[in-house]
Amino acid sequence: MQTWLTDEIKNTPEGQEADRILRKCTHCGFCLATCPTYQLVGNELDSPRGRIYLMKQVLEGQAATETTQMHLDRCLTCRNCESTCPSGVEYGRLVDIGRSLVEEQVPRSGQTALMRRFLRVVLPRRGLFSALIRAGQTFRPLVPRSLRSKIPPRRQAPAWPQVRSRQRRVLMLEGCVQPALEPSINPNTARLLDALGIEVLRTPDSVCCGAIDQHLGHPGKAAEHVRANIDAWWPHIEAGAEAIIVNASGCGVQVKDYGHILRDDPDYAEKAQRVAELTLDPVELLLNEEERLCPADAAPRKIAFQSPCTLQHGQKLGGRVEALLRRLGFELTPVPDAHLCCGSAGTYSVLQPEMAKELRSNKLKTLGTGRPDLIATANIGCLTHLNETSDVPVRHWLELLDAKGTTQ
Repeated sequence: MQTWLTDEIKNTPEGQEADRILRKCTHCGFCLATCPTYQLVGNELDSPRGRIYLMKQVLEGQAATETTQMHLDRCLTCRNCESTCPSGVEYGRLVDIGRSLVEEQVPRSGQTALMRRFLRVVLPRRGLFSALIRAGQTFRPLVPRSLRSKIPPRRQAPAWPQVRSRQRRVLMLEGCVQPALEPSINPNTARLLDALGIEVLRTPDSVCCGAIDQHLGHPGKAAEHVRANIDAWWPHIEAGAEAIIVNASGCGVQVKDYGHILRDDPDYAEKAQRVAELTLDPVELLLNEEERLCPADAAPRKIAFQSPCTLQHGQKLGGRVEALLRRLGFELTPVPDAHLCCGSAGTYSVLQPEMAKELRSNKLKTLGTGRPDLIATANIGCLTHLNETSDVPVRHWLELLDAKGTTQ
């Protein structure tokens, strides 16, 4: 694709990256076949190819409009198109650049502006979000109907394992919303790793991974979160922590991109790249511990696995969890169109509720094809979104595992 970027943008790091990505696109249209929003509405502008044209126009000096903004807003950033694209177009990075530019040109107003601001202020603050969830659970009838279904029942968080000094140590990003929405996931992850002889180091100073601001068109604020996390983790990395475990795949794909996000920061570029290299989804760590794993006693054996887009398209780890679970003795039921998004997509289910609900309905139908006893997933957003209406319980796949004996 030929490009003629404006003088104002073409010599900036964002402009140079956008130009490089745009030139890879060959207009082939393969992405249309796997784009969830295009499949729903059939509008070329709600496909990756159509959105690429819209972003190209803005980069070449054409004024962005509310229509431009609407079509970019409708993108799930699922990156299914990247898995399909034969030319290697890095659409996810391009759409982040495009959204940021359009956000500067087209001011938000009314309820949309208020909701987006609310999400950016509340979700990244773990303490504030947890307090609001507890209040919502207590006063559920007073919560706006649009948000009421997103508040899970109150659950007691299990205890973290007793701190024991291990030769092997890992950091774990605890996340912003996960401790409040599903308080068992992080302690159970730590318990499993402890049983394998791996100590989980907690870092209270760590913050949001930055994905919320990144995908809502505020990369500068996202970079602040990135620097804060690097500062919180760096002493432990220097002391020998072997990995950073992120059990929410949406956060994991963001942390693995830290090196790219801060590539032009002279003070943080090398540290950010090191952090990105150390970041692992739990399946990457547990594949080396397979012989010591087994199903938890109470875990159903017949399950459907919902592979989050951030795991299969973002981190390129599609099929890894499923293969591990099968080898451990679980029966995985068939899931047609497993590559398609469930509609959660971070804040998407709040900001684009109708499309998100339709995608969820489609996903739950395919997940139920083999009549599973449980749906397992790898991302808190997908888990919460599916659980809102699923007749089958949805849990994080790590909670289905145990270790054969406990390492002393």
